[in-house]
Amino acid sequence: MDKAAIKRVLLKISHEILARNKGPKKLVLVGLQTRGVFIARRIAAMIESIEKTAINVGILDVTMYRDDFRAKMKQPSVQVTSIPFDVDGTSIVLVDDVLFTGRTIRAALDAIMDFGRPKKIQLAVLIDRGLRELPLAADYIGDTVKTQPNQEIRVRMTELEEDGTDEVTLVTLADDDEKGDL
Repeated sequence: MDKAAIKRVLLKISHEILARNKGPKKLVLVGLQTRGVFIARRIAAMIESIEKTAINVGILDVTMYRDDFRAKMKQPSVQVTSIPFDVDGTSIVLVDDVLFTGRTIRAALDAIMDFGRPKKIQLAVLIDRGLRELPLAADYIGDTVKTQPNQEIRVRMTELEEDGTDEVTLVTLADDDEKGDL
């Protein structure tokens, strides 16, 4: 995916979110660190452009909620979580870049419940790559790319200096390049 394709699928997701939620009332977006935050902000901007109303956007880091972070040898890198609004009774759309095993989303569900009791929680992802380990599915999907275990979806976004561009690529890893889901 190039910049134009990413913009098209995020606009499609924005319209689908509005349709399924019957507008923006009580709707909030929560982006998962790191690229999910930028995607959530872009979707919020699109919804604001369509509906002429601002959407709250939160930031969620799920590192400490993951079931596999203790198994990794290196120290986990914990990032900012900021949900400066009441989640009780809201319709939350969790936003992430790639849906893979489902473990990140399971952790996000645990984490969001520590903030209150939303009316419902939905999931929007830029890419669903399959190979789920947990029975989770996205409500809104930009694109589905069937992958193999030795492949990785890499999302790059202009908001990150080290990325410098908007693109999604599929990379086949050499055996010694494979890394875990954390």
